[in-house]
Amino acid sequence: MRSLALASAIALPATMVAAHPHVFVDTKLRVVVGDDGVFQGVEVQWTYDDFYSLLLLTDYGLDNDGDGRLTENELRRLDGFDLQWIAGFEGDSYALRNGKTVKLGKPQGRGTSVEAGRITTVHFRPAKATADGLVLKAYDPTFYTAYDLIGPVAVEGPCNAAIQPADLDAAYTLVEELLYATPSAEVEDAYPEVGEAFADTVTLSCSG
Repeated sequence: MRSLALASAIALPATMVAAHPHVFVDTKLRVVVGDDGVFQGVEVQWTYDDFYSLLLLTDYGLDNDGDGRLTENELRRLDGFDLQWIAGFEGDSYALRNGKTVKLGKPQGRGTSVEAGRITTVHFRPAKATADGLVLKAYDPTFYTAYDLIGPVAVEGPCNAAIQPADLDAAYTLVEELLYATPSAEVEDAYPEVGEAFADTVTLSCSG
C-alpha cells in the first residue's frame, strides 16, 4: 500500500506532501482466537523505514560500526523503546465489533531486532471479545506515521482474516478537502485527523 500511497502523493500540492507522513512502518498482524471463538488479542510487528531507523540508532548511540546489525547488549538497550506510551495513546492499533470499540490491553513486548539497518519490534495487545465479525485497523489518526499493512494476516485459531485495502483515491480527496478548508498557517498545528482513511480493514470470520 505504501508504494501506491507515495505515488499518489506526488500528484498533490507540495504543502500537502510535505506535511505528512514523516515515518513509514511496515506492519504485520497475528491474531489469536481461542477454540471457543473468543478474540484473545493481536500481536503487532512494526518494521521502521530506513531513515527513521537510522535516526533512532544514532540517537541511542548504537551500530557505531555501521554494519546494520546490533550486538545482544545493544539490542537490550533498544528493546522496548517504542512501548513507552503516554496516557491516551491507543498504540495506533484499533479493534471494533458491530461498530463498537473493543479495548486492546497494554502492550507486552516480544522482542526487537535489526536487519539491514531497519528496526523491527513486536508486541502483543491482549483483549477479549467475540472474534466473528471483529474488525482491526492499524493507523495513526494524525497520519504523522503511515502504517503499511503487510498481508496476509496470520490467525491462530478457528477464524480467517480478510483484508479490504483502503480507498486511496477517496483518502487523498479527503485530505485535499480538509487542508483547503484549513488556513495554511494552522496546518502543522492542527493537521486534520485523516489517518483512518488510509488504513486497510481486516475483518475476521469464524466457523461454528
